[in-house]
Amino acid sequence: MVTVRDRHPKDDAGRVDIALWLDGLDARGAVRDRARLTAACELAEAASWRAGSWVRSDGILVSSFETGLEMADILADLRVDEDGLVAGILYRAVREERLGLDEVRREFGEVTAGLVEGVLRMAAVSALKLGTVPKSLGDPEDQIENVRKMLVALVDDVRVALIKLAERTCAIRAAKNDPQPRRERIAREVADVYAPLAHRLGIGQLRWELEDLSFRYLEPEAYKRIATLLQERREARQQYVDEVVRALALELDAAGVHASISGRPKHIYSIWRKMRAKGIGFSEVYDVHAVRVLVDELKDCYAALGVVHGLWRHIPHEFDDYIAMPKENGYRSIHTAVIGPEGRNVEVQIRTHEMHAEAELGVCAHWAYKGADAAGDPSYEEKVAWLRQVLEWQEELGDLDGLGDVLRRDFHQDRIYVLTPDGHVVDLAPDATPLDYAYRIHTEVGHHCRAARVGGALVPLNHRLETGDAVEIVTDDAVEPSLAWLAPGMGYVTTSRARAKIQAYFRDRDATAAERDGRAAVTRELVRMGIDGALLAEIAPRLGVPDALALYRAVGRARITQAELLRALDGVVSSTRAGQMQLLPGTADAQPLPDATRVVGAGALPVWIADCCVPRPGDAIVGIVALGHGVSVHRSDCRRVLELEREEDGAVIRLRWGDAPARGVSHDLRIHAYDRPGLLHEISSVFAAEEIDVTATSVRTDRARSTATMELTVEVNGLETLGRLMDRIEAIANIVDVRRVPGAEAVDASFPPA
Repeated sequence: MVTVRDRHPKDDAGRVDIALWLDGLDARGAVRDRARLTAACELAEAASWRAGSWVRSDGILVSSFETGLEMADILADLRVDEDGLVAGILYRAVREERLGLDEVRREFGEVTAGLVEGVLRMAAVSALKLGTVPKSLGDPEDQIENVRKMLVALVDDVRVALIKLAERTCAIRAAKNDPQPRRERIAREVADVYAPLAHRLGIGQLRWELEDLSFRYLEPEAYKRIATLLQERREARQQYVDEVVRALALELDAAGVHASISGRPKHIYSIWRKMRAKGIGFSEVYDVHAVRVLVDELKDCYAALGVVHGLWRHIPHEFDDYIAMPKENGYRSIHTAVIGPEGRNVEVQIRTHEMHAEAELGVCAHWAYKGADAAGDPSYEEKVAWLRQVLEWQEELGDLDGLGDVLRRDFHQDRIYVLTPDGHVVDLAPDATPLDYAYRIHTEVGHHCRAARVGGALVPLNHRLETGDAVEIVTDDAVEPSLAWLAPGMGYVTTSRARAKIQAYFRDRDATAAERDGRAAVTRELVRMGIDGALLAEIAPRLGVPDALALYRAVGRARITQAELLRALDGVVSSTRAGQMQLLPGTADAQPLPDATRVVGAGALPVWIADCCVPRPGDAIVGIVALGHGVSVHRSDCRRVLELEREEDGAVIRLRWGDAPARGVSHDLRIHAYDRPGLLHEISSVFAAEEIDVTATSVRTDRARSTATMELTVEVNGLETLGRLMDRIEAIANIVDVRRVPGAEAVDASFPPA
């Protein structure tokens, strides 16, 4: 027989009476715009029947609409704002694909839709495997901690975390009659992830329920044993607590302390954990008999403490003053244990009404109090503190609009958390790539990585991963690591772990393979830097190897890096420039350009001050070009310049002094690409990120072939920087070729073959 859970007021037709339900919400001060909440309820109700209803294994007809109302009830108790309530009402309908996120955005705005979308991201945790994990990913406790951290890292609005906690509370409440495997899966997820999250955020009224219900399903025998002991002694225990309350009330009243005294609720999981941790029996647990004293003012806390200790004998080592010395999270209360009437142990908590509200609602609560999850990751603690600060601001200001953006600027995450295809969580450094992930999984996975998918879509191996990404590596036994993976500018790997494993692979290679790949890498740098291969005889000794063959093998084994090779090339090019100036016609006594000046107009050609006229900054200047050697700088009225202008048309070029000191050497670059919108912007972004000046630029497009050729003059501090810049440009989609244009050499500017 199918029945419907009867948790909300119904009308005569058996449907939820939305108006009556809203009256109850309004009585708690949770309703601001009744029409908006009514519209959300009506949409959720209509959506819950769009794809038919869902009948659970126990025959109960489950409505995503009623689940949404139950979530909103919980959120109202947590004082979540109206956008959060609407998101809670609609969330299950969206998750069950009865309602589209676009429809939520259209009807209720971007904020509400963003909250629903954020909770959907957190739902990925439900698909994770929290039991056994591969050895390479650590032990199960490490995995569970990574899941918690990933969960917190996904949250960019504290309301998202609260909505998810409300949803999981509804889920575990409804799991009572589910099949055992499903019930245990939900309980494990709640115990390992969501109860600790509620504990971290200090939301006591949810934490205890989540812990007790998950404990009930995971340890049914232990739960029943303690529950039975509590039930058997319930009447006697209640009578005893009532006696303690009466006696304490009389003494406090006589002392002039106005207080509200009650028995503190007993949580089965808390009792079991204390018994197991201390190796004690049920009768030895102090807070089996416990009372809570709530007073109006801070001074009354200590007055009440004096009355308690004057009435009963204090138990040594069972006293904590979290008012004088609050917990790091701000939790404030006095805890003491005494030997009460009949010689029984009694725990007493004393705090103000304000402190109690904070503890229950998670504003300054005990997320570290009695916590089994030890602090360790500063990023995790910082994010939790961020979430808690938003809660506190909400309490003070009654609003969350804009607070997340303000606080998020001060939060920096130093780890990201991604998902494996098997449902495990892997922690990586920020900006990690699929290749970093592959080597984190296993060395051989990295060595044979052919491609990567993120969220099912193929991405480049230097794609930047983000928390929550589901990553899959495509391997091929025929694939081997590439030396390009080690090039910093290409961005294939960002972690030292992956880089070390790639370098180890190349170090162990045979001479033939090393020579082959090293020759290709060296040739690539010579070609794209426009440097004559004949200079290798000078380059090799600079790198500590005898000849070109040894250079190839050293590069092929990653013993000489791309950066070291480029620095050596830079040294040879610089010395060649200096020697070439002796060949300039009529400038045997030319002088180097002073460091504090800059000449604009010579492009990448080496520039020297002519000794015949010795121009200084401020003089009008021109340059004499010696093909393939450089430019000598002369005053415009220099006799040699006037003679040369009459003899050789075009040998003199216009120059001017720069407006700022030289920051590096000018180089001309030529970039070939297939044209597309936004290409020039992406290239410009690379220059901006590298803080490199572009002093000249021109772009030619061929619309018939959809190609573009860009020529740029840039100033860099050396070929190492230039190489990194070129690598980053080559990594941009549609880029075909990037080369340095050497001096005044004739270079084919035609588009290279596809």
